[in-house]
Amino acid sequence: MEATVAERGQITLPKAVRDALGLTKGTTLKVELEGGRIILRKNVDDAVSRARGRFKLPPGVTTDDIMRELRGRAPGDPLEPFEVLREPADAGQAGDE
Repeated sequence: MEATVAERGQITLPKAVRDALGLTKGTTLKVELEGGRIILRKNVDDAVSRARGRFKLPPGVTTDDIMRELRGRAPGDPLEPFEVLREPADAGQAGDE
């Protein structure tokens, strides 16, 4: 693939390259020189920052709901009814001697 340097020093990256890296308007690239080569790297931190806040949760669902789904009950969460009725694993052993 080739790219031509324009009068103002700009180049257009081939569409296949942009598509493969997910480059869109405004994407920040890091430019490095290595010997006689120019190396362009996609700034991953920038991509994460731009994606933050763009996804909407379904109505009535909170981020706490999602985190509980992924991680389980958090300390301080109220116990579910089945957890209240269930005896601890070591209950009854200490006084049954």
